[in-house]
Amino acid sequence: MKLTTPIKLSRQNPPINYSSKVLLLGSCFAQNMGEKLEYYKFQQCTNPFGILFHPVAIEKLIARAVNQNWFTSKDVFLQNEQWHCFLAHSKLSNTSKEDLISALNSALEKLRFSLLEASHVVFTFGTAWVYKHLEKDIIVANCHKVPQKEFVKQLLSPDDVSDVLLGIETKLRTINPTCSIINTVSPVRHIKDGLIENSRSKAHLIAGVQEIVSPEKLNYYFPSYEIMMDELRDYRYYKEDLIHPNQTAIAIIWTAFAGSWICPETAALQKKIATIQSGMLHTPFNENSMAHIHFKKDLEVQISQVQKALPWATFL
Repeated sequence: MKLTTPIKLSRQNPPINYSSKVLLLGSCFAQNMGEKLEYYKFQQCTNPFGILFHPVAIEKLIARAVNQNWFTSKDVFLQNEQWHCFLAHSKLSNTSKEDLISALNSALEKLRFSLLEASHVVFTFGTAWVYKHLEKDIIVANCHKVPQKEFVKQLLSPDDVSDVLLGIETKLRTINPTCSIINTVSPVRHIKDGLIENSRSKAHLIAGVQEIVSPEKLNYYFPSYEIMMDELRDYRYYKEDLIHPNQTAIAIIWTAFAGSWICPETAALQKKIATIQSGMLHTPFNENSMAHIHFKKDLEVQISQVQKALPWATFL
């Protein structure tokens, strides 16, 4: 008896290996995949500006990074005793205006470097709903709890989405013509917009993305949304909020992504790293026992071996 409708995936080229450099931008699902890459010590950079929910926010930041359009005081504002930027997540917000501008430019520099160096860029689009600030006449990445009356809510059409994604690709290719672009739609449902509105949003994203996907131009699609909706069509794969995928779902989608995009030759090293990660979580009954002392020495040897192969790998 079959209880799922699995999505057939083929292995993609060029694959991600330990010499690859991966940039991930987008929704909280980009964070999930970035954490998996970090766990296995692949070279990755995830969301220097924090979570970005929609394609326009990503395009604006890539444009600034490509053009080296640095942030100044005109790009920040004071709200609820904190300085914010409409193009960045609130995790960058600060009580100091100068410190915020410095953090924004450090993030922009990191983004530019990652765009230049990336072998693979993964975009995870969460929603086609955007908020436009009426006074500034700009679409924002984050509203920062500014009163809703200052914004108008708009739904990007499929054509709008494809136009934005083509803009992203064009800008990216000016500084990195050879990287692989992997597009995916976040499986996280934005129910604050409403369930019907969320369905419209996801449909517009999927339709817009499919218009620009072109493997012969190193532009691909990975079906994380479809895996969640079809293969994992059960609330047991969600967190208690019934919105976000739980760790089991994330692991299943990661396995699918790895099967499609991660080089099989990395499997042995990934297994060794997983053993180290598990060992570092070990809590001894007696820290001074000979067994634990030997265990720690063996773990140090394993870490040293991995760091010899992967000099950038750190284990905390």
